[in-house]
Amino acid sequence: MNTADLHIEQNALHRLLSAANPDSALLYLYLHSGNDPQAACSQLHMSQSRVSCALAVLRQLGLWQEQESRSFTPGERPAYSEQDVLQAMDADRDFQALYGEIQRLLGRTLNTEEMKIILGFVRYLGLPVDVVCVLVGYCKERARQKGSLRNPSLRTIEKEAYRWAELSIDTMEEAAAFIQNQNMRNSRLGKLKDLLQIRGRAFTPSEEKYALAWLDMGFEQEAIALAYDRTCLNTGGLNWAYMHKILTRWHQANCLTVEQVKQAQRAYQGKDVPKGASGKLGEAELAAIEKVLREG
Repeated sequence: MNTADLHIEQNALHRLLSAANPDSALLYLYLHSGNDPQAACSQLHMSQSRVSCALAVLRQLGLWQEQESRSFTPGERPAYSEQDVLQAMDADRDFQALYGEIQRLLGRTLNTEEMKIILGFVRYLGLPVDVVCVLVGYCKERARQKGSLRNPSLRTIEKEAYRWAELSIDTMEEAAAFIQNQNMRNSRLGKLKDLLQIRGRAFTPSEEKYALAWLDMGFEQEAIALAYDRTCLNTGGLNWAYMHKILTRWHQANCLTVEQVKQAQRAYQGKDVPKGASGKLGEAELAAIEKVLREG
């Protein structure tokens, strides 16, 4: 086994830590030390199932890329007919089972147009039956988390199915890794909403775009809290553009934790970074943020 020195980029490290998945972290170290993926089971003493799940997590985190023939290439969507559906119901036992399970999950009878959509899941997108069932369950749970008392429509599920196909989510391992990462992301978004004192409502699309950008940058929660505190001190409340500018500058300086921000303050006090506990900002940072506010 190759155990050469390995440098891990900070952004990759934060992604691994945020995933909280020991197997994926171990596999990442193994692969990025130049070892053979095919020998991972024997050398890491992991079952094939564990390796597959860990590799799926790494793909979802954007930490492992493979050229695979199974990737979905979008093209012109086929127009299935009522006869296509009837033939599938008569001769395709997998489709029969899938149709029945989706009806059970959604709690209603599906019409012909909806059955055409399901036929597209398996014939056009190439999604296995078990993955489609997981997809429908995921869409139901997502609707519930958003406060909806109704099950999602087949059109909504279809939109998510195309997303899964484009992300090459076509195994149970890939689906499990995707859902795990989405749940982790939603949990962090919920904590961030509490931190920003947003109560009784969801993020707006623009707010969620900012919030996801901060999480994708790899900031720890405490660093975002510090940026929020300084935003409130200098603007009198939450100003998304102002706070985003602070966090962007910290990210550019590779300051992703409170301690890193404080170290930068000590090293460059009086220059371009925040100084002191008063919430005041350096002149260069103030100028940049004021520009954002004028343009906003």
